[in-house]
Amino acid sequence: MPALARLKRRSEFLRVAGKGRKWVTPGLILQAMPRAEENISEPRIGFTASRAVGIAVARNRARRRLRAAAEAVLPSHAMPGRDYVMIARAGTLTRPYAELVGDLESALRRLGAWREAS
Repeated sequence: MPALARLKRRSEFLRVAGKGRKWVTPGLILQAMPRAEENISEPRIGFTASRAVGIAVARNRARRRLRAAAEAVLPSHAMPGRDYVMIARAGTLTRPYAELVGDLESALRRLGAWREAS
């Protein structure tokens, strides 16, 4: 399975935050926005965790958990041509993994960014 395409520049994160839609769940916040470029097939994903999540070790662990959930769900269910930003919350660290995956799935559905597996 190929790796998910990533958002890396601050400007990309700010564009999704400023113009995209978001959904809040106990384990994460998902922001989604269609990209304007033509001929785009794969979705891109970015991960972030603020200091409110905890010290650096906790933030890194939260991002790893979000990355694992995204790798489980997004390849088969993310809409092509969209940018996604997953934001860690304090609950990201303690939420059971299955519920974290469920949070991501429900957020995708609520944002209208869910694609049925083919």
